[in-house]
Amino acid sequence: MNKGYILVMTAMLFTALSSSAKSFEIDRTTVRDVELKRYMGRWYEIARFDHSFERNMEYCEAFYALHDDGTISVTNTGINTKTERRKTAYGKAKPGDQPGQLRVSFFWFFYSDYNILALDEEYEWALVGSKSDKYLWILARTRHLDSKTKNNIIAIASSRGYDTSKLIWVRQ
Repeated sequence: MNKGYILVMTAMLFTALSSSAKSFEIDRTTVRDVELKRYMGRWYEIARFDHSFERNMEYCEAFYALHDDGTISVTNTGINTKTERRKTAYGKAKPGDQPGQLRVSFFWFFYSDYNILALDEEYEWALVGSKSDKYLWILARTRHLDSKTKNNIIAIASSRGYDTSKLIWVRQ
């Protein structure tokens, strides 16, 4: 075997091992039980990690509606601060493979994980992540959370391995 081939294979193996090791740094364990009927309704986005599909968005809300067949309609809205226009995205969701997980789609049949990582027992706030450590949201039933609750949620996210300094606090 030539040295170039071995070098490339070693680099690929190192990359695979380092990226898989990184995936274990984040605890993506979902809550054990979610009453979907209670989870439905309006949620305000309190904070999120930056990502392209919500960039420049403020006053963000999500509305979930459960249908008789077990599917969920998802309506996300927000105001784009650059254009000052309301943006609405319509999607669908279905229960995932584990409690506290939904599979959400906004485009055709491509689904993403929606992992409920922490949920207030009164369903007043939720911490939501995905399969990737690049996505994290703090949602609430009200437009604002008190400092004690925010700090509690941040501590939960941090203890799960998320870099909470990357949170963007959404204007409501």
